[in-house]
Amino acid sequence: MQRQAGQPVMVDCFWHAQVRPTDFILACGDGNSRLTSLRWSQWHRDSAVAEGFNVVNDCKPYCAAGKFHSYPVIVRLNATQPWKKHPELSQYTQLSLVYTNGKPNGFGQWVDLPLWN
Repeated sequence: MQRQAGQPVMVDCFWHAQVRPTDFILACGDGNSRLTSLRWSQWHRDSAVAEGFNVVNDCKPYCAAGKFHSYPVIVRLNATQPWKKHPELSQYTQLSLVYTNGKPNGFGQWVDLPLWN
């Protein structure tokens, strides 16, 4: 999606700036966790909110043989700061997931994750 002046960005695994992405990989190394079908209700200077799904590999018995499971989530972004690669852009550095109907084994109902910069 086109970036409008002043809008913060999410930085993806390939160091691309994204605004309101519909899909976003959380586990860059192996792709075993990603966000899909994101519908953004807010995208502001300090925070953003979306609903979608966290698709997670159960890695049973190991990741290559595991199955992907989809969990509905509310996604919250915050903690903007200048992006090191492009300091003229502000990027979200914190992502929170709130699982609304089921969650991956070992996860809490609310998960906070740092976003790379």
